[in-house]
Amino acid sequence: MVSGCGGVGALSDFSLKDQEWFARPGKIFKGNSTIETPPLSVSKEVTPNDLISSDGQCPGMPAPGAPADANASEGQVSVAPVALGHTECDVARAIAVAPDNVNLSNNERGDRVAQITWRSGPRPGAYTFTSGRLTAIERVDVPPPEKPARGAKKKRA
Repeated sequence: MVSGCGGVGALSDFSLKDQEWFARPGKIFKGNSTIETPPLSVSKEVTPNDLISSDGQCPGMPAPGAPADANASEGQVSVAPVALGHTECDVARAIAVAPDNVNLSNNERGDRVAQITWRSGPRPGAYTFTSGRLTAIERVDVPPPEKPARGAKKKRA
């Protein structure tokens, strides 16, 4: 029923590789901070330690201006993936940059809604959390990086 340029052998080999890839464990990021892919049904209860404060801090995070990981090697930056279902502090720790804006409110059902915006860092965006879990990510306009000043042009002899 399925035909293609590669023939049946290539198609069956491709689907076996896909099955192996999707069967791997859920860990996406290894290192000091670990984020696992969220389960299809959220079973872990969100605790106060999973919620960001109005000043953009989470329990156990370094103070603003302090290095995020004092043990990290110079020039080595690791960024954990961010997926729907993660808690507020999971995302804040993965981004590892203080947010530019934190807006905390309640929806019509009384659930906590946090709208957190990062305009810098490895994953700029407007993140919306409902009941402590990531429900939406929107792109934000990020100013282009400043170009380094050019030196004087050298004249050719």
